[in-house]
Amino acid sequence: MSGQPIAVGGATSATLGQVKRRSVREREQKGQWWRFALILVITAIVIVPIFVVFLLSVQPGQGSTQTGFTFENFERVFTGTDVLLWLGNSLLVAVVTVVVAVAIAAPAGYVLSRLRNRLVSGYSLVLFIVQALPVVTAAIPLFITFSVLGLINTLPGVAIVYIGSTMSVAIWMMAAYFDSIPISLEEAAWMDGASVFGGFRRIVLRNSLPGILSTAIFSFLLAWNDYLIALLFLQDSTKYTLPIGLNTFFQQNAADWGSVMAVAVVMMLPPVLLFVFLNRYFSVGGIGGSLAGR
Repeated sequence: MSGQPIAVGGATSATLGQVKRRSVREREQKGQWWRFALILVITAIVIVPIFVVFLLSVQPGQGSTQTGFTFENFERVFTGTDVLLWLGNSLLVAVVTVVVAVAIAAPAGYVLSRLRNRLVSGYSLVLFIVQALPVVTAAIPLFITFSVLGLINTLPGVAIVYIGSTMSVAIWMMAAYFDSIPISLEEAAWMDGASVFGGFRRIVLRNSLPGILSTAIFSFLLAWNDYLIALLFLQDSTKYTLPIGLNTFFQQNAADWGSVMAVAVVMMLPPVLLFVFLNRYFSVGGIGGSLAGR
């Protein structure tokens, strides 16, 4: 008889615990629904303008005899304008920027991640200051310098500016990802006879694909979307990149919204395809947990 109240009290405590856990789960579920609804609204705000651009691009243009869904706007801009030339210029400049930026940022980021001394700290501070400065502050000195070097109105000149603009952030991104790779992996390679460069190439780079791709995408988007530098340095229409070409085409065909939106779709397509095909290569957290006790 004396044990019965204890049993009842234990059952009551267990019931209260279940109620509390159930209420906590319900609050968490409500919070998740609110977050999901917020993400859904933000996604709709971003996607709706893109959908409208695509919808306008497949509508009949001025003077068209067709009705409904049509690709005649794309046919018109591809055959009657320099859109393909502008597309090639943008792709060339963006690819060169990505290759050079990643090739330089990877070893520089490795040094920034592994070495800790005053020289490297000063280098990091310089990178931070350069990163904080807008490119427009150097536009006039660059224009004067490039005029002397004969790089005005050339795609290599624009690519050089893009590489310089990308470099500070690219180095920081690579250094941040290298920090997630345990140095113990490199030490094991060194004990097996690998050099410092060998450890960097065989261990660090092979495990840094997500960081390299993130840096590459950042560099690509900076070069692909730039308008100001291309406007200042490119004067010949045959050297235009797509942002300048789109602006010029809009000024000349402001009333023909179908054709203008077709050019806009052409400009949006490469970044979208880039994310679609490379999304599966991304991971979060690197390989920081590959060694226990790190």
